[in-house]
Amino acid sequence: MAPHRPSLDHLRTFVTVYRTGSITRAAGLLGISQGTASAHVHALEASLGYALFHRDRDGVTPTGRAVELAREVAGHVDAIEDAALLSGPGATPVRAVRVGGAAEIISTMVVPHFADLIEAVGAPVLLEFGLAEDLLDSLVNGSLDIVVSAVRPRRRGITAVALYDEEFVLVASPAWSEVDLDDVPVVGYADDLPIVRRYWRSVFDRPPEGLRLAAVIPDLRAIRTLLLAGLGMSVLPAYLVADDLDEGTLVALDTPEVAPLNTVYLATRGREAESSATVGATAAGLRRLIR
Repeated sequence: MAPHRPSLDHLRTFVTVYRTGSITRAAGLLGISQGTASAHVHALEASLGYALFHRDRDGVTPTGRAVELAREVAGHVDAIEDAALLSGPGATPVRAVRVGGAAEIISTMVVPHFADLIEAVGAPVLLEFGLAEDLLDSLVNGSLDIVVSAVRPRRRGITAVALYDEEFVLVASPAWSEVDLDDVPVVGYADDLPIVRRYWRSVFDRPPEGLRLAAVIPDLRAIRTLLLAGLGMSVLPAYLVADDLDEGTLVALDTPEVAPLNTVYLATRGREAESSATVGATAAGLRRLIR
């Protein structure tokens, strides 16, 4: 007997379970009972003739075949949902596109043009700020549609393209311009000074040992504010301090021949930027703005 054609509802449930790693969470997102969601998965497994998930107390883990199936159908399932939202008398696009990224780069480059982005997308755009790895976890489980990531995504099922090269500058207020670098207090992003450490190794070929830590603030915009107030020095992306350098309110304490760079990536699930009109339009808008 030929296998039954999989139900679209069953495929939709499968994709949601795959992204969330939990039948319970998937059921909540879909607005169905846990029993119905479980029945959908069992019916799809019976239709396909193989298991899709390993079940344990913490949730479910996809099998190798489930990973392959998700790659094949997830984008199509999302595209069908988008089309359904846009069809019918008086229908309007209601499915928001959820974008995650570092607060600094999104607030500086995207938010000033947010109204234009929403108009181009034709749907609500929801922003979420956080650390790259946490945001990528949310992208994998379906909580986000796009992530602007300051680290290169290395997750199965994630498509990433290089978006922008951040250039970093060692800056302080002019009052520190004649002071030896080892005597200037540092304002860091984290206790282990990841951005400062990367700069020191790239430019000076040594770790930043012996520096005096003045403060740690996990927000580059707040660090800029402290530097403008004269607290000390830090390494910040050039886009964040370009106007300050032009105006002379901050100065570069070092001018290497090749400035340290960090590539920012635009990450989506699979081919959703191609299969989903709203995700694709949002991705295109972000590529225009973040440069």
